[in-house]
Amino acid sequence: MPLVTTTEMFKKAYEGGYAIGAFNVNNMEIIQGITEAAKAENAPLILQVSAGARKYANHTYLVKLVEAALEETDLPIALHLDHGDTFELCKSCIDGGFTSVMIDGSHLPFEENIKLTKQVVDYAHDHGVVVEGELGRLAGIEDAVNVSEEDARFTDPDEVEEFVERTGVDSLAIAIGTSHGAFKFKGEPKLRFDILEEISKRLPGFPIVLHGASSVPQEYVEIVNKYGGDMPGAKGVPEDMLRKAASMAVCKINIDSDLRLAMTATIRKFMAENPGAFDPRQYLGPARDAIRTIVRHKIVNVLGCNNKA
Repeated sequence: MPLVTTTEMFKKAYEGGYAIGAFNVNNMEIIQGITEAAKAENAPLILQVSAGARKYANHTYLVKLVEAALEETDLPIALHLDHGDTFELCKSCIDGGFTSVMIDGSHLPFEENIKLTKQVVDYAHDHGVVVEGELGRLAGIEDAVNVSEEDARFTDPDEVEEFVERTGVDSLAIAIGTSHGAFKFKGEPKLRFDILEEISKRLPGFPIVLHGASSVPQEYVEIVNKYGGDMPGAKGVPEDMLRKAASMAVCKINIDSDLRLAMTATIRKFMAENPGAFDPRQYLGPARDAIRTIVRHKIVNVLGCNNKA
């Protein structure tokens, strides 16, 4: 099966009251863990690549690894650029085989965001690629995304119809209280479901995206801290809130920090208990297993997209 766009995925997800997991990938073990979990649960999948991941692993290597996953799983998989911030970056990914790109102009004034997003949409649609835009700004740090709490803002429902109509985007990332990274909230997390509900009324049937939606499993935080980490107070979005969002208009939920945390905790624990180990396979294998476990959990208990491939 070749790579697919998210169009059919999102249509089914919206109608079925579930969401598709968009998992960030950086190397072979992460891709294997994610796709093996999706195959076990017969789930559709979005593998997404940040600009930082492309720089780290090389565009060609990542694409070839995803192509290998297609052969191994025969699942519907979309390859997506996460947080593209320039037309040139989006164009490079479109020309290089991606089936979906995100252009993040959320840091720009409204009119400039529209102008940049439409430029990407026009080029992408001419090449059979779909586009995700963004309105509102999430706080937090992840790769090149760094937004302070002071600069964060919720999505304004009054802007969404004009933005979608004038840009032609295929999906829209919104800010309703999630946050990038593991250090998410000063107080208890609270998602603005009232904003999500209002946006879904303004854009009936239109797929909405949640970024910064890792839940930051505390068992992995404890392992990291036990073996020399420094993550006091790290916490994420409660999974019941994410499941509720997935039952509404949210068709794509991004998950990255949970994967990093599971991988790092597993490797730290292994190296502490096996100080003489030097074979990367000895610690990357268990790390891959941890990613597989957490992705299966997300697919079944958070996203609800198991048996939807």
